[in-house]
Amino acid sequence: MERLIFERLNGGERVTAVVTTVVVDGHRRYHRRTVTGGAIAITQRAASRRRRLLIENVQAYLFLLPAFVVLLVFKIFPALYAIYISFFKWDIVQGAFRGIENYTDILFGSRAENWWRSVSTTITFALITVPFEIALALVIAYLLFQKIRGRAVYRTIYYLPYITATVAAAAVFEYLYHPQYGILNTILSSVGLGPLRFLQEPTGIFEMIGNRFGADVPAWAAGPSLSLVSVAIFSIWHFLGFQIVIFLGGLGNIPVEYYEAARLDGANPRQVFTRITLPLLTPQIFFVFTIASIGVLRAFNEIFVLTNGGPLDTSRTVSMLVFRTFFQQGQIGFGSAMGVLLTLLILAFTLVQFRVLERRVQYG
Repeated sequence: MERLIFERLNGGERVTAVVTTVVVDGHRRYHRRTVTGGAIAITQRAASRRRRLLIENVQAYLFLLPAFVVLLVFKIFPALYAIYISFFKWDIVQGAFRGIENYTDILFGSRAENWWRSVSTTITFALITVPFEIALALVIAYLLFQKIRGRAVYRTIYYLPYITATVAAAAVFEYLYHPQYGILNTILSSVGLGPLRFLQEPTGIFEMIGNRFGADVPAWAAGPSLSLVSVAIFSIWHFLGFQIVIFLGGLGNIPVEYYEAARLDGANPRQVFTRITLPLLTPQIFFVFTIASIGVLRAFNEIFVLTNGGPLDTSRTVSMLVFRTFFQQGQIGFGSAMGVLLTLLILAFTLVQFRVLERRVQYG
């Protein structure tokens, strides 16, 4: 038999002891054991929980510390230092403080022509690359998602260009584009359309088409140069695999019951794609569009290897202009200011995307 002993504490009761009565040889023996309950128990449990959470938080921060140090040293500090440099006349050594004069010279002064031309080329490059890249990736992913033989092999083949080093892949394309020995010009020459100077042609593609048919195309309608389009084709090929993988993941998350219900209702494949697949892929489309746009706006490696910004600066993007100003001309202050402006351009472009496109994304 057990008997509880209660004690008043803070307006309530708590158990302080349990008395156990045991009868041995006709004699009662009492065993008392002290227990803790009520407010004291709650306080002890709360303290124990706080200690456990503190230990877990400390462990989490210790795991994050190496990544944060790397981010601080190689990302945050260089970015802040570039902003600092952009306010100085900084060539080889630090010069006089100029305030925002570097920015005004770039946007409205002596460097404005080169800057705005590079911005125009960058936006044109993005308009060529991003829509075609997303559309092609979506179609290929949809086809690879079907039950076809060897689709695992095809998925691997399409992903290989993405994991190939950009410089190495661009060097291969440089040979493919070669005006004399490239395989593309060999094929075009065999049908009477070549050879073409893919990477050395500053003429706009619409002007080239018009010239072939004897039409006079005005300068404003000449279109992007053939060299810029050639770089865009390489960029689409190189980064296509990443978008395909994202779309395949999105297709795999669409419930099969939706397709089965659509077939029972008599929907044809086009209706299934436009009414079910495409709306439910809008989160992936939005993500891919944002990532691809950011990547294209700061593209450098492929342009540097294939055209170096030429010919006649027709493929000189903002990244190439920053590189030339900072490293080749040694104008570190102006180069840093251009880098800051490029970052602001990308940030503004991304914010516009979020404001315009995110409301059209359908989740579930």
